[in-house]
Amino acid sequence: MISKIKSLVEDYKVLLRSVPAFVTASFLLCTCLMNMAASKVIFNVGTVAGTGGIILSWVPFLCMDCTTKYFGARASIMLNVLSALGNLFAVIFLSIVAAIPTETPYPEFDYVYGAIWFIVLSSTVAFVVSGVVNSLIHSLLGKLFKKNPDGKLAFFFRSYVSTFIGQAIDNFLFMFGVYVLFGPSAWGIDPMPIATCIGTGILGGILELIVEVIFSPFGYATVKRWEKNKVGQEYIDLHSVKTE
Repeated sequence: MISKIKSLVEDYKVLLRSVPAFVTASFLLCTCLMNMAASKVIFNVGTVAGTGGIILSWVPFLCMDCTTKYFGARASIMLNVLSALGNLFAVIFLSIVAAIPTETPYPEFDYVYGAIWFIVLSSTVAFVVSGVVNSLIHSLLGKLFKKNPDGKLAFFFRSYVSTFIGQAIDNFLFMFGVYVLFGPSAWGIDPMPIATCIGTGILGGILELIVEVIFSPFGYATVKRWEKNKVGQEYIDLHSVKTE
């Protein structure tokens, strides 16, 4: 067990040296911000709803698509887990700050971040599960393009399908955890109907798919630039990765 942990730590060191810092930083920052913003429902119409997190949630998924294509699904999942741990640290820190007694009351801050344990639990489960699904689907779909696996059509198709499915799962699991399982008792609100959670998941997948269509050319150009400049060759060589 100890040897496996040491091997994983060393693997993370190589990965973080190999993946461009901007990608890792964007992954971590946007994961934390979107989960903080997800505590606010910005629209709720009929059987669909959406939180503030939907505004940024496309960024980690685009990062995962680029990472999966170039470094492989395992590397993408590792970054996904690292971002989830970063989010966990952020919310624990905010919860501690909310728990500190002060002469001047901060009810809004304490109300949101003092009950954040179930938000981080729901967001972590949703983000990790959807990230693993997104990375694996993206990688598996690449095997369908035998003639031109590195072409634009292959990258766009893989990104669109994996993003839609991954985002739908992410939105559904988060809404179900926060607004059905835990939020009603913590905030004194009515549970969100399951149909709304499902509708929200599908709508989230569609909205993020639209954003993916807009930004996937940037993702494709980024991957081609990595290939041209042999970015992260240390990780590529260590795992004998053939860009997927």
